[in-house]
Amino acid sequence: MSPTPVTYVSPTQPASYSWEATNEEVAARYGVDRATIVRFDLNTSPRPPGLAAELLAAGRFETPLSEYPPSDYRRLVAAAAAAYGVEPDEILVGAGADEILDLVGKTFLPPGGEAVVPAPSYAMYRVITEQRGARCVAVPRRGPDEAWAMDIDAVRAAARSAAVVWLCSPNNPTGLAEPDGAVERLLAGLASDAVTDGREPPIVVLDEAYAEFVDASLLPLRLAHPNLVVVRTASKAYALAGLRVGFAVARPETIARMAPYRPPGSVSTVSVTVVTEAFLRPDAMRANVARVAAERARLAARLTDAGWVVGPSVTNFLLVTFADAAAAAAAADGLLRRGLVPRTFGAHHPLAASLRLTVRDTAENDRLITAARAARVAAGSARVAAGDDQATARVDP
Repeated sequence: MSPTPVTYVSPTQPASYSWEATNEEVAARYGVDRATIVRFDLNTSPRPPGLAAELLAAGRFETPLSEYPPSDYRRLVAAAAAAYGVEPDEILVGAGADEILDLVGKTFLPPGGEAVVPAPSYAMYRVITEQRGARCVAVPRRGPDEAWAMDIDAVRAAARSAAVVWLCSPNNPTGLAEPDGAVERLLAGLASDAVTDGREPPIVVLDEAYAEFVDASLLPLRLAHPNLVVVRTASKAYALAGLRVGFAVARPETIARMAPYRPPGSVSTVSVTVVTEAFLRPDAMRANVARVAAERARLAARLTDAGWVVGPSVTNFLLVTFADAAAAAAAADGLLRRGLVPRTFGAHHPLAASLRLTVRDTAENDRLITAARAARVAAGSARVAAGDDQATARVDP
């Protein structure tokens, strides 16, 4: 997955995430006022919950800012365990979901090994795999007509020699969850294949970054499958992406294997304090989820009215598909010139003809809707002009 056309990834550098352009870079390239830029590319919320400002103003944190946070993040672990309905020894804290994914790589991916991912999905799975000196095996998803579901049989076959299987449900960037029972069937199949082959089953990472938006989780599957690691985060529904707090949830013996790779104090004392309180006071998260659901429906309807093809979504973003990659690139350029930053995809990506757009607040989404309507008017004018040119060409000698 590539971000805006402002940045690129060097082919001579180690595998890394293609970082999104900063507001300053967008402003410089497209000649827009930095203050008017809206990020539709990051799947974040327009503003943090009020409790964050309240706690920051009070200035009372887990430890003084001159000290490291508690080494066991005890209060945060307890709050997260209660929120997720698991035991404290089934939780591992990290600096965002990305650090949790990195810990999975360090723990379970040997150099020269393999990891499987249904594609398209979150780009960091490939990055982490390749940074460990392992090979990422991409298994194509079934496509939009089948809700971008993973191909269970193909994933299972590819995983016979894999150390890790990366899953994401609801999936980023397609915006949809795996069909009911799909992950459970895959886990059962992988376990059966492992018995047949006389080996341990691969670790299955289930990234549930968007689980709160569907009010459902597959965490109970860990009870029957010790190879399952579920990843959760405070970044999306809790609207606290800037605090960088994520969690691995798994059986105690699996968490114990990962724990030695956890860096000390990677989560700040400020982050520990605020996220702990957010778990203890979940009404703000629930209100944000309800807001996103209502605004997602409105935004999708208005963009559809403007002539854009909007796919279904259960997350805080929409996937919009255009006639081809060139049309998607032109739409992205038009948005960027208005200070609206979409998530774009590389030329060879399965979603090269699409843009991913975060559901923002009403006023920000209205700017996006206005831009889509303007693009439709401009396209109509261009077609009329092209028709006039063709008529003139037929008449003139």
